[in-house]
Amino acid sequence: MSNQKTVIQNEVILVLTNMPDEASARHLAETLVTQKLAACVNLLAACQSVYSWQGKLEHATEVPMLIKTSQAQYSALEAAIIKTHPYELPEIITINVDGGLPRYLQWVNAQLSAEGSTC
Repeated sequence: MSNQKTVIQNEVILVLTNMPDEASARHLAETLVTQKLAACVNLLAACQSVYSWQGKLEHATEVPMLIKTSQAQYSALEAAIIKTHPYELPEIITINVDGGLPRYLQWVNAQLSAEGSTC
């Protein structure tokens, strides 16, 4: 694998978060893509979450979000999620992308640039 492919792959990350409903998830997704903080956001089907919060067992319906972005955009993306998110402590988890279709990874990075680009 060439060094250029390694650099592109190491820049792309996947961010996971959940929103309480489809409308708030769609609003956050549109905000992140419009502000070029994310190249693409997948809104998954609602799921049931079970967790402990402040010593109490909680049950909630949530909409999982898969956010494709770059390491360089992460701080601004995190701030945007926190600003928009209704939860006191939102789940925000990053996963490094260690591989993938190079052309897609290039597209992700191009979408986050000022000009944007198509594949």
